[in-house]
Amino acid sequence: MKRVLALFGITALVAAGGCATARAGHVSRCCRQERVTVVADAPDRCSVVAEGTCNDFVGPRGPDGPTGMAGERGPTGQTGPPGYAVAGERGGPGAMGEPGPQGPMGDTGPAGMIVRGRAGAQGPAGDAGPQGAIGATGSRGESAAGFAGPSGPQGPLGPSGATGLTGPRGATTEGPAGPAGRSGPSGALGATGHTGAQGSTTSGVAGAAGPAGARGPQGSTGSIGAAGGIGAVDCWTSLREFWFQTDSAQIQESERFKLAEIAAYMKANPSLNIGIDGSMSTGGTEARNQNLSDRRIQAIRDGLVEAGVPSHRVTVGAFGDKNLRRDRRVEVLYATAE
Repeated sequence: MKRVLALFGITALVAAGGCATARAGHVSRCCRQERVTVVADAPDRCSVVAEGTCNDFVGPRGPDGPTGMAGERGPTGQTGPPGYAVAGERGGPGAMGEPGPQGPMGDTGPAGMIVRGRAGAQGPAGDAGPQGAIGATGSRGESAAGFAGPSGPQGPLGPSGATGLTGPRGATTEGPAGPAGRSGPSGALGATGHTGAQGSTTSGVAGAAGPAGARGPQGSTGSIGAAGGIGAVDCWTSLREFWFQTDSAQIQESERFKLAEIAAYMKANPSLNIGIDGSMSTGGTEARNQNLSDRRIQAIRDGLVEAGVPSHRVTVGAFGDKNLRRDRRVEVLYATAE
């Protein structure tokens, strides 16, 4: 009966907000919840009739409060310096160029030219003419002035000239600049600034283009063009002339060297033919002149063949200029073979 009353009293005190001890030294903590009961066999803890068991008299943590408002945004730091633009490495050298194409075939060479031959050797001197008559005595020449006399002695030295003006001042020579002054002392370390915003990134500049590859080797030389045509002599042109003694068809010894000259020229120019002009002279009867002319032509033709000119390259006819017909003269001409 006493135990029941004691429990009732404790319950009443707890309900009123107090703390009762069921047994001295056994109840050390209070249960602050309403309607709690002290367990008799475990006086060091209390039981919650409605809310359940607690290990101490502190109520459970209340729910978290709502999140506070966000603080004001801090000022933006200074913009950082822009990123460095770094040039890329120089490109490597380019590959060697391909060999150049072969050169085109050369043009056909120009046609050969016909140029005037060198002047012939000087002919022998003609016979001396008869002595002229003695000339008249010339008139007396004029007398010439006599020679100039010797020069007179040198005159005395003239007085010395006045001293010239002083020349202008020479250009000023400026001394070299003095050495640079020493560096000033380092300033005090400044305060650390706020971190700036990240600088914009700049792509590196492309490296310079590599040098051009070595030039390809020169193409091979084009083949030589076709040779030009041989120079053509379209009309009969005088080469040499032979002179005979009166009424003779015998080649003079002083004229025989011309046969060798003509033969050598024809050998060097196989495209040419020889023409012997045996036009009759203007003197004598026609029959006599024709016979003499034929014998002179035959003598020259035989002499040329003997010197080495092929007979099929020798033609006889009236090829020269009729205005140049002379007695005792036979002309040898040349022209390009047709």
